[in-house]
Amino acid sequence: MELRVRALESILVEKGYVDPAALDTLIETYETKVGPHNGARVVARAWVDPAFKARLLEDGSAAMRELDVGGRGGEHMVVVENTADEHNVVVCTLCSCYPWPVLGLPPVWYKSPPYRSRAVIDPRGVLAEFGTVLAPETRIRVWDSTAELRYMVLPMRPPGTDHLDEAALADLVTRDAMIGTGLPLNPDQVVRA
Repeated sequence: MELRVRALESILVEKGYVDPAALDTLIETYETKVGPHNGARVVARAWVDPAFKARLLEDGSAAMRELDVGGRGGEHMVVVENTADEHNVVVCTLCSCYPWPVLGLPPVWYKSPPYRSRAVIDPRGVLAEFGTVLAPETRIRVWDSTAELRYMVLPMRPPGTDHLDEAALADLVTRDAMIGTGLPLNPDQVVRA
């Protein structure tokens, strides 16, 4: 795959369709400035700072700006909290509205018609397909993102993580947990480089 990407890049640069400097800037942006690591920082801060969590749930956009998180596609964010009684799932039934600055590039399945329709019709079944099996008594709420309003799930903090600092907690937060199709990792599931 890497060789194919390099070959395609070479051809596009050679034909003058792509400026290598602009491409480097774009890649650097998606590697460091936007992505699920931003959302994970937000979640970890909410897990350790009750005042921040309250601000996040009241006005997600403003609270995220405190951490310098946001931007185009994430201007109007609403954060919904998972609890022991309620699990939240985010979808965009119309197209694929997604908070890029907070969660990075949308996964292919998020844009697919089957996910977009089935997440509303059979959310429990869709979650099970992702490996997220909830207790039958857990209520599932589906939130429909729009071009004007994007949602992010604040997952529940995994048990047994009281000893972890904010950075270690951020490592537990996955993109899917912030969409609601997954759960945060347990500390023993984190692979350190």
